[in-house]
Amino acid sequence: MRPSKRQSDELRRISFERAVSMHAEGSCLVKFGNTQVLCMASLEERIPPWLKGQGRGWVTAEYAMLPRATTERTRREVTAGQPSGRTQEIQRLIGRSLRAVIDLPKLGERQITVDCDVIQADGGTRTAAITGAWIALHDCIQWMKVRDMVKDGVLRDHIAAVSCGLYKGTPVLDLDYGEDSAADADSNFVMTGAGGIVEVQGTAETTAFTQEQFDDLMKLARKGIGELVQLQKLTVA
Repeated sequence: MRPSKRQSDELRRISFERAVSMHAEGSCLVKFGNTQVLCMASLEERIPPWLKGQGRGWVTAEYAMLPRATTERTRREVTAGQPSGRTQEIQRLIGRSLRAVIDLPKLGERQITVDCDVIQADGGTRTAAITGAWIALHDCIQWMKVRDMVKDGVLRDHIAAVSCGLYKGTPVLDLDYGEDSAADADSNFVMTGAGGIVEVQGTAETTAFTQEQFDDLMKLARKGIGELVQLQKLTVA
């Protein structure tokens, strides 16, 4: 039995709240159970210097955790002078995931930055951030379309992410912190709405896991991401 009493293939309760910022062109408060992430997409009429003159835009992301998002207060990384290696890795993952479903030339020479700030952490913050960031990005592009800044086809597909792991020898979907901290193995899967694989991160925490166990995790991930994409579609319909 899982600590949350969920079935092995059951997601936590998922919710998306759009337009939570009066300033950002797109925004979403996403909740995966007790994990809450605020995602805000900002449009800028500029691009990185190395992209100038290439006729295409850029989508990037920043990620941070509020000091009391966890059980004990953590120091703000800005006071340390630089983001941690974990933070840099996660924000690059979010950016790569979003770019996988964007037609950058159709965006024009503009940049969209999606800020993902963890309000409360209970496992799966990066997967929640990616899934909620897609909604914020979608709404930012819709904002641009209404103003005739872009045409159709900029956003090519959905993107969503979920964690899977081996908990007490059993493959389970969407780990909360209690499971993640005690898992024999944990993985993060990022996929498109069409089922394309964007990224897979997997780690054995105790002993190596088998190909069969990995296949079981992949099967769970496909089921979970399919459900998340359906929720995204309902949210932006």
